[in-house]
Amino acid sequence: MNNRSKKQKIPKQPLAVTAYETIVRRIICLEYQPSQHLEENQLVEDLGIGRTPIREALVRLHGEKMVESHPKRGVIVRPITLQNTKAMFESMNLIEKGLVDLAVNKDCSNFIQKMKTTNQNVQKAIQENDVFGLVEANHEFHMNFARCSQNEFLVRAVGDIRTEAKRLSYLSYDNIIDPKKPIEAHYNVVFQEHEKIIDALLEKDGTGLKKLIEDHILTFKQRIIIFMTS
Repeated sequence: MNNRSKKQKIPKQPLAVTAYETIVRRIICLEYQPSQHLEENQLVEDLGIGRTPIREALVRLHGEKMVESHPKRGVIVRPITLQNTKAMFESMNLIEKGLVDLAVNKDCSNFIQKMKTTNQNVQKAIQENDVFGLVEANHEFHMNFARCSQNEFLVRAVGDIRTEAKRLSYLSYDNIIDPKKPIEAHYNVVFQEHEKIIDALLEKDGTGLKKLIEDHILTFKQRIIIFMTS
């Protein structure tokens, strides 16, 4: 009898998923710039992955509106425009404030706990100066807030908006946008505003929560306006 312990084999991640996650990270971190042409041969070379997984990843990215297809230019990274940014903030403000009335009237204790966990991840990313990790933790915090509504259509809408916001979040977190306000101070504001949102949810304070959401989005919006107009 062989007494040696057998190591469990961990299944490898499908190459299409690896390609997707790598391209997403590079788009969010602006390694692949807005409006940049994503040429298939170059992606194969960059990622060291075959054409089929690359194509599957691009199809998924197209569905998430991270990339666009153009007849003459092929696949490009979705541009960041003033018009799209304005529309994004309008939608974010309207929908995230709108789901408050549902959230405060439902038992969302499970999602509140997840919000607490993801805000701890926000703090951890801040401490480790992990900007991409901060973007992802912030995204998940707001998705768990959306899930408090227990309305799949609102969650889907917030998901679309918050995915669109990821590159702007990276810009906000990775740049000294206002020289009078250190980036560390901005990080602290984000973390503290998240904590206040959690407290308002626990207290079922709908009016206060809407004001907190509005202020939180405004903090984000003002930094992006300064960046885009400077």
